[in-house]
Amino acid sequence: MKPLLHIALKSAWNRRLTLGLTLLAIALSVTLLLSVERIRQAARDGFAQSVSGTDLIVGARGSPLQLVLYAVFNIGEASNNVDWQSYQAIAANPVVAWSVPLALGDSHRGFPVLGTTPAYFEHYRYGDRQPLRFTSGQAFNGLFEAVLGAEVAAKLGYQLGDRLTLSHGSGPLPGLEHEDKPFTVVGILAPTGTPVDRRVQVSLAAIEAIHLDWQGGAPIPGLAIPAEIVSKFDLQPKTITAFLLGLHQRSAVFRLQRKISEFRGEPLLAVMPGVALDQLWQTVGIVEKALLGISWLVFAVGLSGLAAVMLASLNERRRELAVLRSVGAGPRHIVFLLVIESLLVTLLGVLLSVAAVSVAAWLGGPWLAAWFGLSTLPLAVSPGELRLLAGIFAAALLVSLWPAWRAYRLSLADGLIPRL
Repeated sequence: MKPLLHIALKSAWNRRLTLGLTLLAIALSVTLLLSVERIRQAARDGFAQSVSGTDLIVGARGSPLQLVLYAVFNIGEASNNVDWQSYQAIAANPVVAWSVPLALGDSHRGFPVLGTTPAYFEHYRYGDRQPLRFTSGQAFNGLFEAVLGAEVAAKLGYQLGDRLTLSHGSGPLPGLEHEDKPFTVVGILAPTGTPVDRRVQVSLAAIEAIHLDWQGGAPIPGLAIPAEIVSKFDLQPKTITAFLLGLHQRSAVFRLQRKISEFRGEPLLAVMPGVALDQLWQTVGIVEKALLGISWLVFAVGLSGLAAVMLASLNERRRELAVLRSVGAGPRHIVFLLVIESLLVTLLGVLLSVAAVSVAAWLGGPWLAAWFGLSTLPLAVSPGELRLLAGIFAAALLVSLWPAWRAYRLSLADGLIPRL
């Protein structure tokens, strides 16, 4: 008798149309499952690396998540500001390699405005420690110059040399426009897939300049300081929202964190961004679990289709199975024949899906990284995906046992005697 594997291949080829459709369903479902798994992992890595290369984020004492949400994602409100002298004292610590002050609170047509220094463009990192890049222009150098994130420039249609005005607060309300002090666009950043894309970056001095004739969140009646003479005033900020710190050695991060928490000048909080973002992901990560669950349901539908096709074909194959029994094939051979056929279909579907996902990652990975901040999608199968594929084969094996058991119950006489 020919080897059962050869017989299984011949039998499958005779039913290539129905099995081909089943193979396609399994390939699509596994492709969806692997795609969700890769994007889920890349999204998690990208979320945790919305700001990377920064050892500490320092702000007023309060909730660590609130500080990270506001300083990194521009969500919520700052609990309090940080005194400029406190920032300078901490930034002067010998263990600090660099510092970047952040001043938030203004906006431009719904997009947040960030007041900072040119060090922001030098030291800010995202993803796998990728630096900020300019698609055109350069960092601000003059007082009323602005650098736009990629999404701001794309949605509002700004180009280098265009002029814009900022609004006080988080929205463009009547009477809260700084119309007398317009800014000129001098730089546009490349897409990062992070909140940087939705920001307008200006200097700290510019934030002070547009508020010289404001008090308590409103213009001072009867006072208007023209943009031409604001440079004659002291534009050093009194307070900032938060600041980023990079250390010479990461081993000193816990020591500095404790020192900041005991700072006598004012109550401060130092947060390690990676830890805080990982905690935040645990809170919002229910979406990824839901997507993964939907993918498993789709895969279950594909396996159900495989089982249905095999069960439906048993009546057509009763005589084939009976002939095999008559030439010496035992019940275990019949079971093996159906199981190996099911696993072969699953194997081909998995190979097609792995190839499709890898090609998609190769073609679309850079685009996803640029616009959605996803980490680089791997082309090879990861250890986690290998465990996932092992689970797929185990599920396919279990599904194939039902039709195999049905075939085992078919008797020789039932297959050979014509049914009237």
